[in-house]
Amino acid sequence: MVGSKDLQPSNARFFPNVFFHNQFRAKPEWPSQTTNLSDKVAIITGGNAGLGLEAASQLLSFKLSHLILAVRSTKKGEAAARQLLSQYPKAKIEIWPLDMSSMDSIRAFARRVDTDLTRLDMVVLNAGVRKLSFDTVRSTGHEETIQINYLSTVLLTILLLPSLKSKSPPGTAGRLTIVNAALALAAKFPNRNEVPLLPSFDDPKYFDPIDRYNSSKVLAHMFLWKLVDYVSANDVIVNLPDPGFVKGTDLTRDARGGQKVAAALFGAITGRTKKDGASTYLDALVNKGSESHGCFIMSWQIHPFAGFLYTPEGKEITERLWEETLSEFDFAGVRGILDSMKRT
Repeated sequence: MVGSKDLQPSNARFFPNVFFHNQFRAKPEWPSQTTNLSDKVAIITGGNAGLGLEAASQLLSFKLSHLILAVRSTKKGEAAARQLLSQYPKAKIEIWPLDMSSMDSIRAFARRVDTDLTRLDMVVLNAGVRKLSFDTVRSTGHEETIQINYLSTVLLTILLLPSLKSKSPPGTAGRLTIVNAALALAAKFPNRNEVPLLPSFDDPKYFDPIDRYNSSKVLAHMFLWKLVDYVSANDVIVNLPDPGFVKGTDLTRDARGGQKVAAALFGAITGRTKKDGASTYLDALVNKGSESHGCFIMSWQIHPFAGFLYTPEGKEITERLWEETLSEFDFAGVRGILDSMKRT
C-alpha cells in the first residue's frame, strides 16, 4: 500500500502557489448522499465550536447515531449539543470532559472510552491552538502549542488505538483523523538540529509566533511517518487532513488589535467557509479508505508529507523525535500499546 511517505516529495518551492491552489482551485469532495452512518459512534475533540461543531453537524446529517463531543468546557459543550439536537433530535449526543493540556485528563478520557463504550467507529482529533505569544503549560513545562498540537494529540492517538481496533465491527477498520495543516509544508523548524529536540521547543529563543504552529504540524507528519510501522490499515486507518484556511473559527483568538483586524480581513478575502473546511474531515473519514492510511490529505487528495522528511537529515530527525516522544510518555505505557498493535 502506498502512503504519503512512499510518494515523491512535492516540488512546489513557493508556498503561496500551494496556498492559492488549495484555497481557490481545489473543490470539496462530498460523501455520497446515500451515505448512512446509522449505528456508528464518533468522537470529536474540540467539537463545541468552529470546524469541530460543523463536522459534528455534517456527520449527523448522514444519520450518525451516537456522537461524543470531547470538550474542555462542559458548559459550552452542552450548548453545542442543544444546537445540534435542535437539528437532529433523534441523535444521541454526549458531552465528555477533556482538557488537552492535562495528561491526567487525557488518560482518564481514554480509560472512559475503554470502559464505557461497546462500539467506536471514528475519532476526529480536532482540538488545537495557535499561540501568538510564548506560554508554557504549568503541569508539563512544555510550550503550549507543542503541548496541545503535538504531544497531547500524540498521546491521545496512541491511547485510543486499542479501542478503535477492538470496538469497531469485525472486518471493519476504525478511523482516526488528526487535523493537520498545509502550513506544515512551509515550516522553517529552526531547532531541528537540537539534541534533545523536544526540550528545545521550550526555549523562548526558538519561538516564532508564525512558524511555531507550522512546526507543530510538521511534527505530526513525522509522527505518522513512524506510526504506520506499528498500525495496520486493517485495524485502524489514520490520516492527516488539511481543512485549509477557514474564516470564522477561533484558531486566531489570541490575535489583538491590528493583528485581529488583519486576520479577519485576510480570512474574508481568502478563507474557506466552515462547511467546506469541515468537509475535509468527512472526506478523510468517509470517502477515503485504506489507501489514505498514513497519509497527509490536502485539497481532498493524498499528498506528500513536508519535503524535509524525505531527506537523510529529515529521516534521522524523525527517528529521534519518535524515540523522544515515546520516552516522554513511558509513564502511560505507550511502547507496550504500540507493540501490541504491531503484533496482532
